[in-house]
Amino acid sequence: MSTRRYRVVHTSTYAYTGPISASHNELRMTPLTEGNQVTLESRLRIRPLTWSHTYKDYWGTSVTALETAGTHEALELEAVSTVECSDAVLPAQASTWEELRSDGVRDQCWEYLHDRPRTELPSEVLDWFSGQVEGLEPSLTVQRVLELIREHMEYEAGWTVATTNAAEAWEARKGVCQDFVHVTVGVLRHLGIPARYVSGYLTPDPNAAIGEALTGESHAWVEWFQGAWTGIDPTNLLAVGVDHIIVGRGRDYDDVAPFTGVYLGDAEADLTVEVTVTRLS
Repeated sequence: MSTRRYRVVHTSTYAYTGPISASHNELRMTPLTEGNQVTLESRLRIRPLTWSHTYKDYWGTSVTALETAGTHEALELEAVSTVECSDAVLPAQASTWEELRSDGVRDQCWEYLHDRPRTELPSEVLDWFSGQVEGLEPSLTVQRVLELIREHMEYEAGWTVATTNAAEAWEARKGVCQDFVHVTVGVLRHLGIPARYVSGYLTPDPNAAIGEALTGESHAWVEWFQGAWTGIDPTNLLAVGVDHIIVGRGRDYDDVAPFTGVYLGDAEADLTVEVTVTRLS
């Protein structure tokens, strides 16, 4: 089993066009600690800050709720984490359709079997996917769905926005990782395969030298259930491994957005994000 250690620095700066009097926000920027991933160190720097509180949300993601009271014209957030990742252990035997359709699995995975506005696709699109995978076992169905999406969608940064849904991305046949995940999740759920949205980071170069700081970005991928949750990266057609760092999970992007909140004032906000990933071992 291979293991790698990374340092991730995620900086977000909100510059307002004028003074605001208060802001209330939630951050999801701290990597998880679980079976094959351990967050060895994590800290948040928030300026200005009045108070903050950290808790785990319903989906198991670490959330920092914060308030900044008093007049300010910028909000600076920096999350620094050291994470050790190991290869995931896959199930010894893949699930059958009978197992996936059992009452136990449907009860356990209910929330990951039903669409939301973010992941809904037109019925004719879903029917087309169903026809393309007819007769395949679940694991081969997932593989074929991802292949079809990559054949018909092009990765193009800057075309979609944070609020783009699966139907819009599929119609345009392009998008970023978030869009590839929403389309994949929508198709898999329609086929009866539990699927959930995962947010985190992907090292920009798995062959980078130790100590080399690389410019990265937030990333998203899918986990589907086959007796155990199994990660797959539809944007890159990769199995999820030691180069994927998990921050949060949910039904879609709305459950795992790195930064959400409101502020009091008439000014507009301009967001600047920087992510640096450094391999430590």
